[in-house]
Amino acid sequence: MKASDLFIKCLENEWVEYIYWVPGEENLDMLESIRNSKIKLILTRNEQTAVFMAATYGRLTWKTWVAIATLWPGATNMLTWVAYAQLWWMPVIVITGQKPIKKSKQWQFQIIDVVSMMKPVTKLSTSIVNGSRIPSTIRNAFKLAEAERPGAVAIELPEDIAEEMVEDTFVPLEVEKIRRPVIDEKMLEILKNKIEKAKCPIILVWAGANRKRISKYLEKFITKNNIPFFSSQMWKWVVDERLEQYLGTAALTEKDYIHDAIKKADLILSVWYDVIEKPTNILGPNWTETIHINFYPATIDDVYFPKLEVVWDIWNIFWQLDEIDLDNKNWDFSEIYKINTENKKKIEANLDLEKDSDTMFPRKLANNLREVLKSDDILALDNGLYKVWLARNYPAYETNTILLDNALATMWAGLASAMSAKILNPNKNVVCVTGDGWLVMNLWDLETAVRLNLDITIVVLNNSAYWMIKWKQKNAWFGDFWLDFWNPDFVKLALSFGAKWYKVENKSDFKWILEKTLSEKWIKIIDLAFDYPEKIS
Repeated sequence: MKASDLFIKCLENEWVEYIYWVPGEENLDMLESIRNSKIKLILTRNEQTAVFMAATYGRLTWKTWVAIATLWPGATNMLTWVAYAQLWWMPVIVITGQKPIKKSKQWQFQIIDVVSMMKPVTKLSTSIVNGSRIPSTIRNAFKLAEAERPGAVAIELPEDIAEEMVEDTFVPLEVEKIRRPVIDEKMLEILKNKIEKAKCPIILVWAGANRKRISKYLEKFITKNNIPFFSSQMWKWVVDERLEQYLGTAALTEKDYIHDAIKKADLILSVWYDVIEKPTNILGPNWTETIHINFYPATIDDVYFPKLEVVWDIWNIFWQLDEIDLDNKNWDFSEIYKINTENKKKIEANLDLEKDSDTMFPRKLANNLREVLKSDDILALDNGLYKVWLARNYPAYETNTILLDNALATMWAGLASAMSAKILNPNKNVVCVTGDGWLVMNLWDLETAVRLNLDITIVVLNNSAYWMIKWKQKNAWFGDFWLDFWNPDFVKLALSFGAKWYKVENKSDFKWILEKTLSEKWIKIIDLAFDYPEKIS
């Protein structure tokens, strides 16, 4: 058989259902092999979107999906989004084409060292130079992408290798489920004693704990023992934030609402923390004692300095803790819960500050979104200053219902994340919130969303500026300089892509228009006049 056919058979063996891709002449053999396979091909208008969509699948399922591009122009377009997946622990495999390597007809035309370029932002970057190596390369790539901590793998397949003939027998390599080691009795006893001796233990859960069994047993542990917990921005979907034990989200590095409450704790159980996420400064060596609970050891830093590391299967740790009746006679959460009550009053009072303005502000936006969206609907955010308020003011009720990035924190992720989430969850409402800067930066895949007939509502925050940078410029007492722009007619733009469009000038119209768009089965865009308060409060 042809090597490209063998390659696709190996992907089928790994249960790959979708490939996101932008074509090039160097991977036409792959395209032909996919045509004859059961894998569904999703054509995107840019390589970045292909990686984003594949990575989001990994983020939501912890299974590996695939994005394909041509040689270096496509590969360089992929690079930032491969870094996004690598930082965010998203298992993804990117496959790039290359000119023939056995005999060059065009010398250095379009050739750069893609393998070396990808190495700093992947767990593995390799080139297949012999078709017989395809099965073992693919099996190892999937194992490595999904191994803790998950991440990106890059594979280059030159066009002359893709078209060569290999043995016409294919024996699929067995795909085995790897079981992680469970906590031993000695470490469980040490952890139990630490928790029992504390006067005010609390829990901080980070994004990597987004696993079904972890969510189940962690939530059970929290409610059984009435232990307060708080979230990082990227974790807002692991435990139901309607629980009375929920303290809030660490939206800022320091001087955040919840910091006063957290400082009353004398022990923090830090579940699946990784230093790639913007941290809260209370985890440093001079602050509250921290226990690192993770699948892998901690990376020690000035902002993260745990005194004890419990490195085992996280769900098993909390399952075994759930089986124990902890001695909690030393615990006293009264001060924490008192501060938490005051913080909730502050949030409500700050929402009232926006009532006299016709223009939408971030707190009211979060409030309207939460009132309209059902508990299992999905909210995907792009990157911007609004993310801070939405993280704090929009409580998540079920797993995987709010998607935001606080690792690479790049623009352009919102729509691609929403599209992938919709493909995985066709019966759920999916809303993407993004700034006007992103929309003009990443217009092309509106066509992809329309072509795929994806039912998504996009809320465009229209303020004609790079407002996150403008806001920081102002608060640094710099002059107002060179961060404003003008926008095209978004209504005509949407119509040209075949999307529906609603323009909202007065915030009082937003809620009913949002409800209307969710009842319509098509790609809908809401142009929302938007502004920010003077301070994050």
